[in-house]
Amino acid sequence: MKEKIFIDTDVILDVALKRDEFGLFGALIFDNIEKGIFEGFTSSIIINNIYYIQRKIESREKAINFIKKLIKLIKVLDVDEDVIKKALDSEMKDFEDSIQNEVALKNNIETIITRNTADYKKSKLKIYTSEEFVNIKIRK
Repeated sequence: MKEKIFIDTDVILDVALKRDEFGLFGALIFDNIEKGIFEGFTSSIIINNIYYIQRKIESREKAINFIKKLIKLIKVLDVDEDVIKKALDSEMKDFEDSIQNEVALKNNIETIITRNTADYKKSKLKIYTSEEFVNIKIRK
């Protein structure tokens, strides 16, 4: 069975905006998802964040085109009332990250890839930066 990985906003933006080395690590992860080695997920909130940020930095058209490609590659998970309630009760300090954590937990995903690992210290999941994930899981 393929390892399920949840990809946070910053990692997706690194790829969308081609951010130096960060974008390269993210691209390697997406490459491996496309090859069927991993199964990629994100949340509906993250899709909204990607659109908002990429539209501001680049353009609406680029944001929409990127998201269309992205959702062919990874699955978008719902953020429902149960997830919100659990995130509100979470010990994690950052509310948005606690939402992502709860979405991953609800969908039996054990790994989150983010650039901001500090906000996930209270998580019970495996938390990696894109560079760590590439070095541990892809370049073994």
